[in-house]
Amino acid sequence: MGLLSKKDSKLILDPLADNNPITIQVLGICSALAITAQLKPSIVMAISVIFVLGVGNVVISLLRNVIPSKIRIIVQLIVVATLVIMVDQVLKAYAYELSKELSVFIGLIITNCIIMGRFEAFALGNGPWKSFLDGIGNALGYGVILIIVGFFRELLGSGTLFGIKVLGDSVEKTGLYAIGYENNGFMVLPPMALIVVGIIIWVQRSKNKALIEEN
Repeated sequence: MGLLSKKDSKLILDPLADNNPITIQVLGICSALAITAQLKPSIVMAISVIFVLGVGNVVISLLRNVIPSKIRIIVQLIVVATLVIMVDQVLKAYAYELSKELSVFIGLIITNCIIMGRFEAFALGNGPWKSFLDGIGNALGYGVILIIVGFFRELLGSGTLFGIKVLGDSVEKTGLYAIGYENNGFMVLPPMALIVVGIIIWVQRSKNKALIEEN
């Protein structure tokens, strides 16, 4: 981050750890549950949100002084919907099977509270450059969690990564001992995504006691 000031660097780095939108702000949980059974959709969703939030924050920042306050939410929805449609069309053109796999969840980026939250909380009050960094930082924080969850769910649930076999899907019995790995089908079920996110939250807060809320 040598080219960035400390404040600019914090806009990117803070959401990756101490202010992560999923593990700290508890936003965007639905997509973390829905599309992380495999690693590839998790990465595509992360990249899609990085594009939508990064560009969207810049657009809203550029328009912030001309948007009437009464219709700002409508304008924000139009901006994010336009960007999401662009992402959806690119996926359909170049990755049709993956587009079908993600189905409605790409469209649901429009209602992702992380995106609307950054529009409202940051882009409406800051310039394009800072808004861009804020968007990229929060999207990266969101994407990192999706990729971690997708990695462990696919590896332990299906024994694969990117669809390539990594762990054996059956146990070979040799005498009294079992050799190999038997897929854990529970890992591919949506509740397991919440459990993995919970483990990440526990690890994160055990390392940073300042994140623990006092009663």
